[in-house]
Amino acid sequence: MKLLTKAATLSRFYSLKVAPKVKASAAPTEALPKPQDLEFTKLPNGLVIASLENYAPASRIGLFIKAGSRYEDSSNLGTSHLLRLASTLTTKGASSFKITRGIEAVGGKLSVTATREHMAYTVECMRDDVDTVMEFLLNVTTAPEFRRWEVAALQSQLKIDKAVAFQNPQACKCIFRLHYYVQNNFTSARMALIGLGVSHPVLKQVAEQFLNMRGGLGLSGAKSVYRGGEVREQNGDSLVHAVLVAESAAIGSAEANVFSVLQHVLGAGPHVKRGSNATNALYQAVAKGIHQPFDVSAFNASYSDSGLFGIYTVSQAAAAGDVIRAAYDQVKTIAQGGLSDTVLQAAKNKLKAAYLMSVESSEGFLNEVGLQALVAGSYVPPTTVLQQIDAVTATDVKNAAVKFVSGKKSMATSGNLGHTPFLDEL
Repeated sequence: MKLLTKAATLSRFYSLKVAPKVKASAAPTEALPKPQDLEFTKLPNGLVIASLENYAPASRIGLFIKAGSRYEDSSNLGTSHLLRLASTLTTKGASSFKITRGIEAVGGKLSVTATREHMAYTVECMRDDVDTVMEFLLNVTTAPEFRRWEVAALQSQLKIDKAVAFQNPQACKCIFRLHYYVQNNFTSARMALIGLGVSHPVLKQVAEQFLNMRGGLGLSGAKSVYRGGEVREQNGDSLVHAVLVAESAAIGSAEANVFSVLQHVLGAGPHVKRGSNATNALYQAVAKGIHQPFDVSAFNASYSDSGLFGIYTVSQAAAAGDVIRAAYDQVKTIAQGGLSDTVLQAAKNKLKAAYLMSVESSEGFLNEVGLQALVAGSYVPPTTVLQQIDAVTATDVKNAAVKFVSGKKSMATSGNLGHTPFLDEL
């Protein structure tokens, strides 16, 4: 039984919406259609639809779902990880072989990513084959079957701790937990369907016909409550890795932009593989007193309801304490007002460049739109984002540094920790 019972209708409808073809005999002055603006629609069931018809020959469609690991509990730890691995298993509408072979036959690709906040199922194909890959995308996300022997075969791919509930994927409880997780998280109100190189009416039709499956908001998920703490792993490695963080701000907030600027003031790390951090403020501050190889950068992560900001260091075991303290002192310098306008503007420029480069590819743009659609149900264009970054002042950055310095800390260290200070010693 095919999930898309109206696949032929969808195909015919889509063919009416593709980019108009330019005749060979057309006059040279006849222009191709201009790319449209991003269109947003929110259905009554809560599902968000966004599309950008750019008339590209290739299309990319993603279904973003609020089903990340934060929605797990102590009884089903590891579910989102296993669910990601099970993305091409047999469904109620297609076998595992049919899904894999069918997508490959049209030169398409299906990929699944999972973060703390969400899961994203993405397909890529030539625009003439959208109806084909959409059938498989809907099969995978709305009609999973989870056959016991197929799930058991994933055991070799599981890279999770023994404490996780899925020590034995063959157990019936494992199958039950997968179904329970999908039923309670894969609801229309927790989804965003995003398309590039796709007509908005086509995407809306697909959503209304095939994604109006379950109502409700599903599981609420764990609330982010920051408590601080310390984890030390003594393993004898010659290199010590250390992360010192404090609570920052939720994604999409004005304060989140401030912490992003602060990260680039201190140094966000190299953007080129095996690149150097020698020009960032943290590195230069540590290099004044350390004559051994080391690496240091600022760390920033924002989630839907909170965030973490801090510093990450890698150094020889004997110098670990000096490196961590020197990096921490540099943040204190910013908190005391030691930030020039030149350095602030340079940090803003780096942040804007990093943001623009992250959305210049279709993959990056799709992820950006999908994340915003899930978090806020809307989309902030790049021009507005750049204006928000420019609006950050030196006082804002100073206050963010003060919040980090005075806030409750968390610290994680790994290596030969004989010369690594404890959290309460900083």
